[in-house]
Amino acid sequence: MVFRRFGKVVNAGVLALRDVPLVGRVVSGYITPITYRGRKSGRTFTLPVGYRRDGNTVTIGVELAERKKWWRNFLGDGGPLTIRLDGVDRTGHAVARRTGRGRAEVVLELAHPE
Repeated sequence: MVFRRFGKVVNAGVLALRDVPLVGRVVSGYITPITYRGRKSGRTFTLPVGYRRDGNTVTIGVELAERKKWWRNFLGDGGPLTIRLDGVDRTGHAVARRTGRGRAEVVLELAHPE
């Protein structure tokens, strides 16, 4: 319970960095919020993630994957995910896979090409 609250504070702080002049421009190129609905709970969650973008494909690396649960919502057939890119919320279909020792990645194919 304490760790969950601490995590929310840290996540809020990371997202707030995006609004800081100068720092925000740099941070927003690597860190952005995603929003998804929990597969079991049905609740909506928003959290910051590091990402890489190549056209309409966004890859989100998950370090220490065994300690994180959010990405597991996208195992198997995957599911819908929203990501903020260039100040605009974009939607798409995300699929997760384990990539190695304690790592995973979520690959998001954006729904609408720019």
